[in-house]
Formats: sequence, structure tokens, C-alpha cells
Amino acid sequence: MSTPPPVPPTSAHADAPAHVPNHLAWAIISMIASFCLCCFVGGIPGIVAIVYAAQVNGKLDQGDIAGARRASDSAKTWCWVATALAIAGVLLTVWSLMTGATEQYLEMFQQMQAAQG
Repeated sequence: MSTPPPVPPTSAHADAPAHVPNHLAWAIISMIASFCLCCFVGGIPGIVAIVYAAQVNGKLDQGDIAGARRASDSAKTWCWVATALAIAGVLLTVWSLMTGATEQYLEMFQQMQAAQG
């Protein structure tokens, strides 16, 4: 009877699944912030980030660690885009409040309403 070959030593980290962040919370927050602070079009990168973030755990469950990392990286990139749009929206709002552009917009809007009706 032959003996089985010895099992090579493995580290404890080799058996554990790789930790790949999905960035789902950031994607949701950045989508809501960009929708509210920038414009409706600004929320589209947030939606794309949510789609990629939702793929991460499924790919990890299938054992596709490389695919999960790609999805995580893509989600992170789109989160940054949505966050940048939200910040731009905040800056634009602050600028319009400081320069009086909001009052001018409301005057123009009231003039258009008066002309229509």
C-alpha cells in the first residue's frame, strides 16, 4: 500500500476568500447626492456604480476573484464620478446663491408664467 503524498503547507489566507469591497453604500449615497445636488443626468453615473457594485458579491460567490476586482474597481470609478458631480452641484448652488442668480431665475420664471397665462 502506498502512502498519499504529503500536503504542502498553506497559509491561512490562501483558503480564505479574497476580500473585495463592493462600494455599494458609497454608490447609493453618491447616486442620491448627485440626483439631488446636481441634476437628474448627474445620477446616471451613480446608477452605473450601483450596477457594478451589485456584481461584486455574485462574482465572489462564483469564485471569479478577478472579475469581482474589476467590478469593484469600476464601481469605485463611477462612485467618484457621481461624487464629483454632486460636489459640482453644491458649488454651483453656492455660487448661484452668492451672485443672486437664483433671484434672476425666479424673476425670469415669473415673467414666463405671466406671458403664458
